[in-house]
Amino acid sequence: MKISNVLQKGSLLKALGAVGLLMMVPGTAYAGNLDQNDFVGISFWLISMALMASTVFFLWETQSVTAKWKTSLVVSALVTFIAAVHYFYMRDVWVDTGTSPTVFRYIDWLLTVPLLMIEFYLILRAIGVATAGIFWRLLIGTLVMLVPGYLAEAGYMDITIGFVIGMLGWFYILYEIFAGEAGKAAEKNASDAVKYAYNTMRWIVTVGWAIYPIGYVMGYMLGAASPEALNIVYNLADLVNKVAFGLLIWYAATSESQTVKGTADQA
Repeated sequence: MKISNVLQKGSLLKALGAVGLLMMVPGTAYAGNLDQNDFVGISFWLISMALMASTVFFLWETQSVTAKWKTSLVVSALVTFIAAVHYFYMRDVWVDTGTSPTVFRYIDWLLTVPLLMIEFYLILRAIGVATAGIFWRLLIGTLVMLVPGYLAEAGYMDITIGFVIGMLGWFYILYEIFAGEAGKAAEKNASDAVKYAYNTMRWIVTVGWAIYPIGYVMGYMLGAASPEALNIVYNLADLVNKVAFGLLIWYAATSESQTVKGTADQA
């Protein structure tokens, strides 16, 4: 493809615009006082770079998919963009104070996790089987999972009560995407590529997200995990649960788009 065509489509401008916006965030142009032996700070830095690169990639790839999949890729880019900005700030908090950036982390989760759940709805919408009920159940379940966890970690709610309520929200989400309306709709109507992406996504929600309550129990309920270990685990979990999640959306979108293009070419 000629560079002029790329520019006309706007993909390069979108990608460069995302980088430009990220670099405007205070403190993101350099690593500050990051020490080479500060493995927690390094993990914040590396993952922020991976998230920024993923944002550019997802925006660029919107030009390679059919119209019904573009929203899904844009939402994936929003997830990694929002997370990248927060990771720049979280790194600065850790490097400057040596304390866990709990507030920034939960603000990130409160914005990005509902968007990740909406991705299930968007996949089903792309294949024509989504309903408003699926959207609202996933969104409400996400908020029930996250808000009590933050209130507990911030000291506004009993730690055990916050944990129990948050787990109920998570179990509600798992029910919906496995055995509820969303899971049944995907099983009956999705193509093989979409089924593969959907199934892997829900296992990320099951296995990948399990890291967070385990860290919560170890760090806040039992006091058996240090802030250093807890932050590294959370950082690696975010990398998988955001970037890998988006890559599965990309796989489904490009596979379906190629099938549509091949059918059109044959016609």
